[in-house]
Parts: sequence; C-alpha cells; structure tokens
Amino acid sequence: MALRKENRYVPESFNASADTSNPAGISWRAYFGDPNLLELIDTALQNNQELNIVLREMEIGSNEVMVRKGEYRPFVQLMGGAGFEKDGRYTRHGAVDEQLTIKEGKKIPEPLPDMMIGAFASWEIDVWKKLRNAKKAAVLRYLSSIEGKNYLTTRLIAEISSSYYELFALDNQLEIINRNIEIQENALHIIKQQKEYAKATQLAVNRFEAQLLHTQNLQYAIRQQIIETENRLNYLAGRFPQTIKRNASDSIQYGTETVHAGIPSRLLENRPDIRRAELELEAARLDVSVARASFYPSFRLTAGIGLQAFNAAYLVKPESILYNLAGDLIAPLVNKNAIKAAYATANARQVQAVYEYERTILNAHVEVLNQLSRIENFSKSEETTSKEVEILTESITISNNLFRSARADYMEVLLTQREALESRIDLVEIRLKRQLAKVNIYQALGGGWN
Repeated sequence: MALRKENRYVPESFNASADTSNPAGISWRAYFGDPNLLELIDTALQNNQELNIVLREMEIGSNEVMVRKGEYRPFVQLMGGAGFEKDGRYTRHGAVDEQLTIKEGKKIPEPLPDMMIGAFASWEIDVWKKLRNAKKAAVLRYLSSIEGKNYLTTRLIAEISSSYYELFALDNQLEIINRNIEIQENALHIIKQQKEYAKATQLAVNRFEAQLLHTQNLQYAIRQQIIETENRLNYLAGRFPQTIKRNASDSIQYGTETVHAGIPSRLLENRPDIRRAELELEAARLDVSVARASFYPSFRLTAGIGLQAFNAAYLVKPESILYNLAGDLIAPLVNKNAIKAAYATANARQVQAVYEYERTILNAHVEVLNQLSRIENFSKSEETTSKEVEILTESITISNNLFRSARADYMEVLLTQREALESRIDLVEIRLKRQLAKVNIYQALGGGWN
C-alpha cells in the first residue's frame, strides 16, 4: 500500500533525515530514564497476565509448527499383539483347519493362538506441496505471534509510562491545590478581620469561605484519582495494590526532547503490528495454496514388516516373517462441495488479510503524524500557558494589596485566585499531554519492546 506525502500536513518535528535518533531504535530503558518507572515496567513484563497469556499462545504456535512438520514425514509405528480364535466346526475356516496339519500327525491347535510383532510405516508423498505449505503457514503464524507479543509489550510499556506520568501530574496538581488552599485560608482570615472592623460584609466572608471549600473538594477528588491511578499501575504490573514509588518533583520529568520519526517506509521495519499483519498475509496466501491442492490426487505409500506365529517358539524362524508394501492413489470425484467451500473460505481470508495489512499501515502512519503534531502544538501551548501562569500569579499579589488598601473589591480577589488556580492546573495538564504524546510516538514508531 503506497503512502503518499501529497495533500497532507507534516509537522515540523517530522525529520526524515535523522533516523539515528528515531525512538524505534532506542531501548525503552534509555528512553524512559526514571529508575522507579523502569522497575515498574520490569515487574509488569514478568507478572502481567495478558502478556503471559500471549506467551502461552506462542508455545501453542510452536507446537503447531512441529505438528505440521511431522505430517509430511513418514509415520512409523511399532505394533505387538497376542490373542486366539476358535472357528466353528461347520464354518469354512473351521472345516479347512480340521483337514490341515502343521506337521505330520500334528493338527492346528484349537483354539488357535496368534502372536505378532512388527513395524508399520505410512507416508503421504507431498507432490503438490500441500503439507509443506501448511507447515510454512504454521511457521509464519508462529512468527506472527512473536510480533503480537512484541506489539503487546510495546503497548504495555506505553500504558504503564502514561499512567506513571499521569500520577506525576496528579501529584503536581495536588501540590498546587494545597498551596492555593493556604492562600485562600490567609485571604479568608483577612476578610474575617476586616468584617470585625466593619470594612467588609458577611457576604464577602461567605464567598471567600465557599471558594475555600470548593478548592478543598478538588483536593479530595485529586486524591481519589491518585489512588485509582496507583491501582491501575499495580494491575498492569500484575500485583496487589500498593504505593507506587516515585520521586517528589515540581514538574514532570521528560524523556528525549527531540523526536525524529524517520521516513514513512521505515514504519514497515519498526512496528510489530505491521510485521504481524505482513506475516498473516503471507500465511493466508499459503492457505489458499493448501486448499487448492485438495482438488488434486494424493499419493500414499504403506509398508510393514514383522513376525507372526501361533507359537512364541516359531517367532524366531524365517517362516514367521511377514511384510507388505502398497501404494494408494486417492482423488476427489463426487461431492466436492466441502473442498470448494474450504477453497472459497481461504480466498476470502486472504482478502481479509490484505485489508487488515492496508488498515494497519494506514493506522500506523496516522498515529505517527497525530502524535508528532500533538508534541509540536502542546509545546507551543505550554509556552503561552506558562506566561499566563506568571501573569496571574503576580496578579494574586497585586489584587490582595489593592484589596487591603480598599482599591479593589473582594470579587476581583476571588476571580484572580480562581483564574490562577485553573491556569496552573491547565499548565500541568498540557505538560502531561505533551509527555503522553512522546510516550505514544515511541509506541507509534514501533519501539519499546526490545
């Protein structure tokens, strides 16, 4: 599927000449440098249940390869048995046995024992490569399961990193709210003093107190989100709830600052989901060949050699040797509907695989462009919001001074405090979104699993 560059927006961060700094070529340990985060990811890669389920599926795929590989090789079986039989006197076999002797004067024993030991082989000659193609398809699907595991690992690392940075952002928001509560408590104390001296009304006291209670409610909501985020991280790590270790920080710690996507064709080499779709497409093509070969005759050879006698003492004699060799030719003649249906199904699945391959490539390209655009735009948004925070932080001091000197009313103080709080929280959220975009671009470029 061709990925064309015309008529689409390419962010400034899309640097096609810097493949050496492509995140897909960087180990996740180098990309995510926080030791606590690395320890959390290591735990998840060992304990995550979904990842362990996929590992078992890989074992199943490996066993399927062995099964298919054995189908086009000769089957050899050892067989041994013992028994006896007694034919009726007035049956054909009984009447014949009555007239026969083993030696002169020694009749056939009655009942007649039967002991046998031997080796028997059968081999379907794979003239049309039906069995070998089935084996190759199984190998491709096993390799596809490996790429599926790699893709799941990439997604798991990205999900853990995203939740970890969300936890950082919540910590920062909680710290901002706590500082704001202190400011609002001081403002409430001042307005109560002014009311005592008849310089303010009860309405002003109530408005300041209501704003303080509202901010305290935000504090409880953030604490609940912290608990839920920690529990989600513990679930991804495959362990019971516990406190997530993290360093106290005033801001989110960013990874690689410059992100280079590389040229779009490199996505075919880096993303595990694209490689998986490609392998599934090739396996579907081989399935069509296997289904087509079912219309052709199959050739089978059978052979056996062993010893058989009615007395164990005779088993070692040459006269007890038995052997056989036969060839079979089997071809479908009437009622081919089942074979035709299997062939049509294989063709339909091949078309499905083509669409899935195209969809995966298109999705990968869109993901990369979206995340690069997010990094670029959130970086610019962070600059403007930082300036907004500086201005509003300064405005809090100005409004408080003006209010003390009766040159501003309490509504201006309240509004300034609320706007400053919202802008600080917005800044933390923008920084988080920018960091999450860097996590997502690492996943979109196919990194994170090696």
